Amino acid sequence: MNCDRIEGQWKQFTGKVKEQWGKLTNDDLDVIEGNRDQLVGKIQERYGIAKDEARRQVDDWTSRL
Repeated sequence: MNCDRIEGQWKQFTGKVKEQWGKLTNDDLDVIEGNRDQLVGKIQERYGIAKDEARRQVDDWTSRL
């Protein structure tokens, strides 16, 4: 799925994001507002993983949507 489309429909995708990355808070999701780079950064921060790994996870997740 296109990241622009996710950004446009962010409210509908927040539940799916919480299923995938449960450590993200509602406040995190409000700040991210569908921005891919911010999503990668928050995943990196919450899970203590490298930026490349967080980016790979987001890419995998978006390809499954």
